[in-house]
Amino acid sequence: MIRKFTPPKLSFRASARLILASAMAVATIGISSQLLAHGNVTPQPVDTSALPDIQPDNDTWLTHNPYRGNAKAIEIGESAFGQNCARCHGLGAISGGIAPDLRYLELGDSGDEWFVQRYHHGSSHDGKVYMPPMGEILGQKAGWAIRAWLETKHTDE
Repeated sequence: MIRKFTPPKLSFRASARLILASAMAVATIGISSQLLAHGNVTPQPVDTSALPDIQPDNDTWLTHNPYRGNAKAIEIGESAFGQNCARCHGLGAISGGIAPDLRYLELGDSGDEWFVQRYHHGSSHDGKVYMPPMGEILGQKAGWAIRAWLETKHTDE
């Protein structure tokens, strides 16, 4: 004999609890995915093989941009920024408020010094990482290519 399955009858209170628990689970998943969206991101590699090597060598960090005005570096920097920096600093370097708007970074060597310090070492305060150190991950050539592109986006407004 085949018996037909009949689900147990839930009281109004039990039904309300089940609906509330389901809603809380969905909200928790939604919030946790938003929290991870900012900090748990895998950096994307940047192909810098078309750029000249940095003198005296690629491992000696400079404090001025050797690729300033280099069209190929600007092209590579735009792509690298879009893949690795735009999540926080905004598309086109127009920040939405999560991280500094890099269009306002000073031009020239004084802006280069600030940029390379943050890019190479990152930024953290009170045990919280505000920007991960990208220098060892992406390399100096990629960093200076990003900086070369950023200078094309500079604004004083």
